Amino acid sequence: MTLVELSWLAMAAYAVHILEEYTFDWRDWARGVIGLPVEWTDFYVTNSVVVALGIAQGMLAPTLPWAPLTYAALMIINAVFFHILPFVTTRGRFSPGLVTAIVLFLPLGIAMFAAASGEGRLDLATSIGAVLGGALLMASPVVMLKLKDKPYFVQRR
Repeated sequence: MTLVELSWLAMAAYAVHILEEYTFDWRDWARGVIGLPVEWTDFYVTNSVVVALGIAQGMLAPTLPWAPLTYAALMIINAVFFHILPFVTTRGRFSPGLVTAIVLFLPLGIAMFAAASGEGRLDLATSIGAVLGGALLMASPVVMLKLKDKPYFVQRR
């Protein structure tokens, strides 16, 4: 498969991942296991942005390989740091999204980097930029959740 085809498949995989997280109550898991002060509205808004980014990266894939590779990095980082590691560190407590993270995110993310490489569209700068971009995308909603109740950011004055 080409990077373009894989980028659209990644968007579909993310949709299935969101469904798994929602079905198995990711909100309560995130509150109890990783201590995120998350509400369902946060989940909906964040995942709406992820879907919009997924559409954008699919559309940009033919001309800007860093876009789908950033999305691939986001999927890999999400899988490893928000599903697999918590599963391991809690000695097997199920993390909503774990199945799709292992079955879809890791293979697709790796396949996207491999496809870009095979197409001659992957260099060191693109790889580093994609990983940094994916990490930034993954970290930004977490950081905002941690900051939103700090006095400087509270708008209920």
